[in-house]
Amino acid sequence: MKKLKPVLEKITPAFGSSIHVHKHGAYVGESNPFWHFHPEIELVYINKGKGKRHIGNHLSYYNNSQLLLLGSNLPHYGFVDRLTLNGSETVVQFKPDFLGDDFFDVPEMKLISQLLERSKMGVLFGTNTKKELGIAIEALADKKGFDKIVALLNILQSLANSEDYKILNADGFLFETEPQDNAKINIIYKYINENFQQHISLEVIAEKVSMSIPAFCRYFKKVTGKTFTKLVNEYRIVHATKLLSESQLSITDISYECGFNNFSHFNKLFNEFTGKSASKYRKELKRIVQ
Repeated sequence: MKKLKPVLEKITPAFGSSIHVHKHGAYVGESNPFWHFHPEIELVYINKGKGKRHIGNHLSYYNNSQLLLLGSNLPHYGFVDRLTLNGSETVVQFKPDFLGDDFFDVPEMKLISQLLERSKMGVLFGTNTKKELGIAIEALADKKGFDKIVALLNILQSLANSEDYKILNADGFLFETEPQDNAKINIIYKYINENFQQHISLEVIAEKVSMSIPAFCRYFKKVTGKTFTKLVNEYRIVHATKLLSESQLSITDISYECGFNNFSHFNKLFNEFTGKSASKYRKELKRIVQ
């Protein structure tokens, strides 16, 4: 069984959401499956297709569809590639504490808490549970805000009540979150945090982790699912939303404060990222406060 150290995958939910939902109807060639882990719990539903399950020390194959729940830091390969996916895959990822440190400790959440504990070993659900919950899991991709959280909790409660499952990684092979091999991504994120207000060249950031620019770009896209430029711009926009709500700076000043040297470019990216202009975003904030 392969024991190479997995790559730490950084997952960034959509703006304004603590739950990351990704659904695609066909393999589009964005990336190949790779051995990775992440602190987020992962719910995977594939409604049609065949492929390989490699989760911790477990290796098996599926030939139609599958519904999996994987706990924090449980290493696994991606489940689909250009040869295996014929239907659609929906992946739901969320931090164990996305509703607060103690939310799942209250008596009403006991069954879900037990489910999340089982997920640390990898849980495969059977045919009846797949049929019961598949449509609801796929529908998460179209829900927002409070409705998405309630829908996810309902799904988790149904999974917690199901006896139609088996444990995959029974010997509990997990991966610690501080491997030396993952120091690169930590260096990258630390540098972004400290320097996002100015231009960060690919040459400089690649040199920080002793990589060539092409190798760095491939590595960063594989680990984050985004280009370096896209992630830095998203980081800047998130900071801009903070300044819009907490400061009296003009929108023009905020754009420069966040590292944009072109105001129209800032406006375009802000609209793409939040779905509204910076001025509309600030006006809506003021109405909420009043």
